[in-house]
Amino acid sequence: MNNESLLGDIRVLGVTVFLAGPYTLLNLARLGAESIKVEVPGSGDPTRQNGPFVTPDGYFENQESDNHLSTRFIKRSEGLKSITLNLKNPKGKQMFLELAKESDVLVENLAPGAMKRLGLGYEDVVKENPEIIYASISGYGQTGPYSKKRAQDPQIQGMSGLMDINGFTDGPPTKVGFLIGDLVTPLFACYSILAALRQKEKTGQGQYLDVSMMDTLTSLIMMDTLEEDLMNGEPVRMGNILRGSPSGNFTTKDGEITITAASDDQWANLSKALNAPELVENPEFSTFFARNKNINKAVASIQQILSKFTRSEALERLENGGIPCGPVRSVEEVIKDQHYWDRGTLRNMKSAAFKDSVPGISTGFPVKFSGVELPDSDGAPTLGMHNEEIFGKLLSLDIETINQLKNDGVI
Repeated sequence: MNNESLLGDIRVLGVTVFLAGPYTLLNLARLGAESIKVEVPGSGDPTRQNGPFVTPDGYFENQESDNHLSTRFIKRSEGLKSITLNLKNPKGKQMFLELAKESDVLVENLAPGAMKRLGLGYEDVVKENPEIIYASISGYGQTGPYSKKRAQDPQIQGMSGLMDINGFTDGPPTKVGFLIGDLVTPLFACYSILAALRQKEKTGQGQYLDVSMMDTLTSLIMMDTLEEDLMNGEPVRMGNILRGSPSGNFTTKDGEITITAASDDQWANLSKALNAPELVENPEFSTFFARNKNINKAVASIQQILSKFTRSEALERLENGGIPCGPVRSVEEVIKDQHYWDRGTLRNMKSAAFKDSVPGISTGFPVKFSGVELPDSDGAPTLGMHNEEIFGKLLSLDIETINQLKNDGVI
């Protein structure tokens, strides 16, 4: 391992599938950790079977060789090392525990209790490695009345209350347009893992992390004033209007823009920028509390003014007036914005099966460090690509033994 990178001295062992677990491994790998993904021999992560599949020559509907990787798998697996191990096989279980001895962190996102039934739960692993940081990611957590319920991101969005606050007042509860539970929960898992590693440096003790997707999303939405809205009989779904102020999306002659005027100062600046003194002179809009009480009228007043301008005209006025504003862009516009490519936020997908990049867009780490360059990964691995490397390095197995384990169905 490269000990000069941020997490170059950290090894992570992962039994992860679909998105939440792999995204945790991915982000730790981006910071330099050696992230080892344990997969089922012959099939691997179920996402590997979800086409389309891609090579430098383009996209394919069917997986024609092991080098044809799913675009979904690539996006969440770049920089990971893939090994295959049959955890239901006694020898495979023993090898896993030996790997756990050599690891600092273990991440799993199987159904609650699955690792324990395999004899690989925290209580089993900690006997072999008392310093292990063991993180279990699940829909509802490892305890409580929902702990045994199966769920993926849509169910978590529904159960957490997120769908209830997303959408328009007169419309139905609405799912967020991306897998927010699967992507935000791993970020909480990652910084909790880093905190646990820091604690281990001081005490020499590892610990168990119970990471719940539903708890994560509910904790986020309750940062807002939802209980006050409920108490006052106000709708919890506000559409594109920012909760608590007449800010949000507005339609111009040729497109939508988004505006934030969440304080009295910003409201005054908005009034001046739009040459609309009535926005501050009207007692219904004169204070933050008054605007909230009359939010629909305030929004309608802003919309009436902005409908007279083109998008560029409105944005020029607002920007010159110091108002936080911007165009509501399409995904296509975002992809074509050179800003993201220059900063490395967007880049071409990479597969470790090929030297060249493959068609499609992947993401880089969104934080830039002044003191270190983050590692540039080889791309997403083919199934079992690192068997020889990992089993040889960590378990001292030679190629003949590895081949025999493969013939025996262990790897």
